[in-house]
Amino acid sequence: MQPSEEKLLQCVVEDPQTGLPELLARYGGLLNGVVRRILPDARDAEECLSDVLVQCWRQAPALQNRDGNLRAWLIVTARNKALDRYRRLRREQADPLPEDFAWMAEEMVEPRQSEAEALMAELVEALQPPDREIFIRRYYGLQTSREIGQALRMEEHAVNVRLSRGRKRLKQQFLRAFGKEERP
Repeated sequence: MQPSEEKLLQCVVEDPQTGLPELLARYGGLLNGVVRRILPDARDAEECLSDVLVQCWRQAPALQNRDGNLRAWLIVTARNKALDRYRRLRREQADPLPEDFAWMAEEMVEPRQSEAEALMAELVEALQPPDREIFIRRYYGLQTSREIGQALRMEEHAVNVRLSRGRKRLKQQFLRAFGKEERP
């Protein structure tokens, strides 16, 4: 570690009110560039940079005792924090169901359905997000796993796994409701 980095870390440990702004003045532009390549929204990038500074403050004593480059550690930490935030945001954000999907979901519980169809509609409606939306899009909206994945910002494989596990759960619940148990 360069002598100036050692002094900077020492300042972060002893006086974070002074050390962290100095750290930000020295490396803020670089870290902002790393984060903004992954998180284009300025607010997300700012929160991510705050997370990096907090982690640096918490890790400063350990970083002092380590042979390494503070600049490199900050870059890797910023990239990892930005990727974590990007993945979390991607999971949380999903395109809303189109209006015709909502209409189809309402049609599922019409009284003209058989008892089995009505039960299946209730079981699907009771699924937790995002499974409920995945099932509605797949079996009522007839979307492919790829289309569902794009709309919900999920990998196609993850959609297929959720469909497979969900079908097994629904089958067990369906059979239990009719007093039958699935044979192994």
